[in-house]
Amino acid sequence: MTDSLKELYQEVILDHSKAPRNFGRPESCSHEAHGYNPLCGDTINIYLTLSDDRHVEGLSFDGKGCAISVASASLMTEILKNKTEDEAKSLFNQFHKLVTGESDELDAGEDTERLMVLAGVKQFPMRVKCATLSWHALNSALDGTSDVTTE
Repeated sequence: MTDSLKELYQEVILDHSKAPRNFGRPESCSHEAHGYNPLCGDTINIYLTLSDDRHVEGLSFDGKGCAISVASASLMTEILKNKTEDEAKSLFNQFHKLVTGESDELDAGEDTERLMVLAGVKQFPMRVKCATLSWHALNSALDGTSDVTTE
């Protein structure tokens, strides 16, 4: 990865962490879950609304965490809107493989480039849990469980 690309990725992460998209608890939702990383104290709540045909109609979050944790949640909420439940789970699996170093590629179509900004966390294993916390919480909400921890 070139230095200019690293700088761009860092700028995107900082932008999403300072001005997170879809931040806040909605008036209503059909699913929600709480994610907690006991190693660093990051906490993320996911609020999800699925349509009758299992498409993501609404997705937001709140909580406190590091720049990577908040940026990942912010990006996730933007990317997964209008996706099906199956597409959301598939994207989680691909993203998890990317940030853990199991894969260097995503088959996420137009969303690939947006998620690549977080690929660098694979060099810092403790940060992988920050990047995946909101995604684990989303999976928990989809599965009908309310709490998830990175431990």
